[in-house]
Amino acid sequence: MNASIQTKKGMYYVVISYKDNLGKHRAKWVATGLKEGASKRKLDEKRKSILADFEVAYNKVLYAPVPDKNGLSFSPRRKFTDYLDSWLETVKPTIAITTYKGYAKNVRRIKGFFKEYNLMLNEVKPFHIQSFYTHLYQEGLSSNSIIHIHTNLNKAFQFAVKSDLIPVNPMDRVDRPKYHKYEATFYNKDELNALLEVFKGDRMELCVNIAVYYGLRRSEILGLKWDSIDFENKTITIKHKVINDYGKGIEEIICEDTLKNNSSRRTLPLIPQIEKMLVEEKAKQEYYAKLLRSGYDTKYSDYVCRDAFGKLVTPNYVTSHFAYMIKKHNLKPIRFHDLRHSCASLLLANGVSMKEIQEWLGHSTYNVTANFYSHLDFTAKLASADAISKALEK
Repeated sequence: MNASIQTKKGMYYVVISYKDNLGKHRAKWVATGLKEGASKRKLDEKRKSILADFEVAYNKVLYAPVPDKNGLSFSPRRKFTDYLDSWLETVKPTIAITTYKGYAKNVRRIKGFFKEYNLMLNEVKPFHIQSFYTHLYQEGLSSNSIIHIHTNLNKAFQFAVKSDLIPVNPMDRVDRPKYHKYEATFYNKDELNALLEVFKGDRMELCVNIAVYYGLRRSEILGLKWDSIDFENKTITIKHKVINDYGKGIEEIICEDTLKNNSSRRTLPLIPQIEKMLVEEKAKQEYYAKLLRSGYDTKYSDYVCRDAFGKLVTPNYVTSHFAYMIKKHNLKPIRFHDLRHSCASLLLANGVSMKEIQEWLGHSTYNVTANFYSHLDFTAKLASADAISKALEK
């Protein structure tokens, strides 16, 4: 914003150049009340005074918060980084807490890059966003992680367009990062048996066995409650989850009854080996509770996966201890989540259909399962080879 002195009909005016809330250049003429011939000192004092008054009025109008129906404030001339915070709080009541935590993590990363640009919401251009993606690639972030950030940015700008804060969504002219298919590492039957042997008597024995037999996600295993186990009808229902968050710098445990998708909530048969371990675990927890009395933590008494003091086994412990045990016993390096893939590959190898595996694992669609495990379905390839061979027989 700047101001110059102009004359019109023998009078001096201050002409202020500025951008409106859509970023368009505007000019405003303000009378000084001084006639031609006034001293330069008086003109300069008037110019500064008028410009200062205009800036105050400009900021009150363009930076004033505009409340939405939820009482949260927005303004087209707010800093882009401030707008992201407001948008995040707006969508919070409409999404699962785990989804919100993921959004918040991405917003922190976006703000970390854009704070030095000091851009207003309506000043963010496609080249700024492409530069941000280049920065993320240079930091070593995977394409799939950048896709999640891309999705968050698009949603934030879409909200701004719908709210008439900006005329167009800059994301419409931003190339979406390319998806790279992840090929999981997995264990075969012998490797899984060796793994289960290693974890015998370990604090995580039950967790690892459930992961191997059911292919549950880490959050689903830790979210298992005793009311999810029906010993009479021999079923286990997946309907809770436990995750962690490091937004405050320390591991925060979040227990939730909302799963990743509707298909994730499922009831499966209670496998005899797991049933036996669950019965033993329940008796063990009751024994420790009586033995330790007030020293036994009852906060998570509804949950299955706890230690000898009643404390919940945390997501961070599962990941770190599993990695420690793999290294200690010189087993093939895999992640805890790869036990889910190992379960799927074993089911495929034993003739279970892709559709049945989708339901067992709780994938949202058949395509998700097929994209992950089609390269392992060698039985289908043999059938195809046999079919083409017979078709071309003389």
